[in-house]
Amino acid sequence: MKFHHSKLKNGLNVVTVPIAALESVTTLVMVGAGSRYETRSNNGMSHFLEHMAFKGTKKRPTALEISSLVDGAGAESNAFTSKEYTGYYIKSAAHRIELSLDILSDMLSNLLLDSKEIEKEKGVIAEELNLYEDTPTRKILDVYEGLLYGDTPMGWQIGGQKSMIAKFKREDFLSYMKKFYSASNMVIVVAGKVDPEKGDKLIEKYFGELKTFTTEGFKSVIEGQKDSQVKIQYKKTDQAHFALGVRTVGVLDEKERYPLSLLASILGGGMSSRLFHEVREKRGLAYYVRASSENYLDCGHLTTYVGADPKRIEEAIRVILAEYKKVQTKGEITEEELTKAKEYTKGHFVLELEDTHSVSAFFASSLLLEKKLEAPSEVMKKVDQVKLSDILRVAKKYLSTPLNLAIIGDFKDENRFKKLLT
Repeated sequence: MKFHHSKLKNGLNVVTVPIAALESVTTLVMVGAGSRYETRSNNGMSHFLEHMAFKGTKKRPTALEISSLVDGAGAESNAFTSKEYTGYYIKSAAHRIELSLDILSDMLSNLLLDSKEIEKEKGVIAEELNLYEDTPTRKILDVYEGLLYGDTPMGWQIGGQKSMIAKFKREDFLSYMKKFYSASNMVIVVAGKVDPEKGDKLIEKYFGELKTFTTEGFKSVIEGQKDSQVKIQYKKTDQAHFALGVRTVGVLDEKERYPLSLLASILGGGMSSRLFHEVREKRGLAYYVRASSENYLDCGHLTTYVGADPKRIEEAIRVILAEYKKVQTKGEITEEELTKAKEYTKGHFVLELEDTHSVSAFFASSLLLEKKLEAPSEVMKKVDQVKLSDILRVAKKYLSTPLNLAIIGDFKDENRFKKLLT
């Protein structure tokens, strides 16, 4: 997959990824601002601002005008917020690229931020947060990372707290944008049926006047955990949800990151993975079992997520801990198992890249966070280069460190579970 990279005079990074076989294109603008850049008083601002982008601009004063343009072009628009970035995108037919760029640049330069719309959207966001609270499979990550990172921006939930969101005013949004929405802190990616030269000219036309300034940084994570820890969010549910894992490394540490990703695949990357077989198939302890390796800029974690029978949750935890021990033993993981994990990882990566939205997000996040661009084939080469000795090394190094267990369920006694982690 070929790509073309350039930079506008205002510092805006531009990437075009031509995929001639398609008739569609995704136009994505990603900003280096997410919830970890927030303070206690404006936690939730990144996510709220994403909502307001579709509520009207000076050129298109109402949400209906924007949505009518998008719908009328047969396109789809949306946005997303993470802890480290926010993205705004439109996926459309290839000949609608200019319209997409026009709308997105208008959103980022001329937001109306009408006070009445802000007040109305507070209710929408409150209901979104209620939805997350009632969806433990999603909420468990918030509880888990709250355990890992505590009362810091990395430990707060992306959507913020309803009590704080209720206080947001128009001036708060303007202040936030003036701190982070600089052209030099953005990446725009156009992926699909696009001519790089024509694409660059259109991007210059619509984004060339975007202001640039020095942006603020974020509060770094301070590691140093000495003992295993447990956090319970009490909730009466018919299924207990828990996350059990360890701290690892940031996204820039490729020596550790790729082996950790493969280790996660070996542990819980599919229906033939160790944990899926041991926890669900062999013992019937849970419905879902999965493991993943998450890497932020300066921190990370390898974690197993489980939805288990509350009456047998302790057994499920013990089985997972036993598998953690096994993979640290030389000879336990075979070359065949590693090969399967590599093919699983690469295969899912390829499947993701069949969607132009995923392609654009891949290139944008790589450039924004890692400050580099590489073809997907280079990523797959790095996966292939991981050796069995690398897997054993990271398994011993990280799975022997203090454990972290977060639970959502009808439990109150944290000591009951902490005893299992010793």
